[in-house]
Amino acid sequence: YANRIRDGRFRLDGREYRLPVNDGAHHLHGGPGGFHKLPWRVQPFGAVDSVGLRLSRVSAHGEQGYPGRVDVEVTYTLAGDELAVDYVARTDRATPVCLTQHTYFNLTAEPALDVLDHTLQLGAARYTPVDEGLIPTGELAPVDGTPFDFREPTPIGGRIAASDPQLARSGGYDHNFVLRDGDDGGAPELAARVHDPASGRVLEVWTTEPGLQFYSGNYLDGSVRGKEGRAYGHHSGFCLEPQRFPDSPNQPHFPGSILRPGERYQSRTLYRFGVDTVEE
Repeated sequence: YANRIRDGRFRLDGREYRLPVNDGAHHLHGGPGGFHKLPWRVQPFGAVDSVGLRLSRVSAHGEQGYPGRVDVEVTYTLAGDELAVDYVARTDRATPVCLTQHTYFNLTAEPALDVLDHTLQLGAARYTPVDEGLIPTGELAPVDGTPFDFREPTPIGGRIAASDPQLARSGGYDHNFVLRDGDDGGAPELAARVHDPASGRVLEVWTTEPGLQFYSGNYLDGSVRGKEGRAYGHHSGFCLEPQRFPDSPNQPHFPGSILRPGERYQSRTLYRFGVDTVEE
C-alpha cells in the first residue's frame, strides 16, 4: 500500500490487521519490506514502435502483515515521448491495494539545480490536509486561497515558504490532491503538467487514479547519490504519484482501496514528455 496507514493498523471485515511501522508510529509504502525493496520477475518485450518491461511477483498471505495472496503485474512501456505504467493485481482474500510510481523528476536534467522554478499546474480543487504525522485528517479541503492552489501554472517554490501549518509539517509539499471522488475505471485523464522555463522541458501526468501525491523533495539532503556519484540535495527533484488516498483503509469516505477475490485491481499512469519553445 503506497503512502501512509495510521499506526500501522486497519480493520477489515470485522478483524484488525497490524502492519510494521517504519515512519514514526505509522506504516509507509508497504513497510520496511515493501514492494520497492523486493525482487520481481522481469520479462522484456519490444515492438516496432515501443519497448518495455513486464514485472510480476506474488505477495504471500501475511507478507508485511497484509492478508491474502496477491498476484501483481506492472508493465512499463516506452513509446516515443510517452512512458506508460500499467498495474494489475488479484487476490484470494480481501486486502488493501494501492500501487504507484515514486520517480523523482528534475526537468533541468541537473541534480545540482533544484526544481523550485519549475511551474506546476495541477487540476485539483481539493486536497487532503494532514496531521503532525502526515496522516490525512479526513477533510477534503478546498485549495482556494491557499498555497495548494495549482490550478493555474505556479512555480513550485513560489509559496513553499508561506506561513502555513500544512507546509510547516512536511517542510514543503507532501500532500494528496483530490482528482475525483472515486475510481471510475475509465481512460486516463490529465492530472498535472510541469514546465521548466529554463530548458523548455515539459512533463504531463495522466492517470486513472482518484488522487495524486505531490512531493517537493523536502527530505532530500545530499546523502543519496545517483549517476556519476552526483548528490541529490534539498528540492532537487519532485514526485507526482497517482494513487488511492493515503490511509484509505481507515477512512471509509475516501475512494475505496479494498480489493476482493474475483475483482481485478487495474490502474494506468502515463508520463508524457515534450518541449515548449524557449524564447531568447
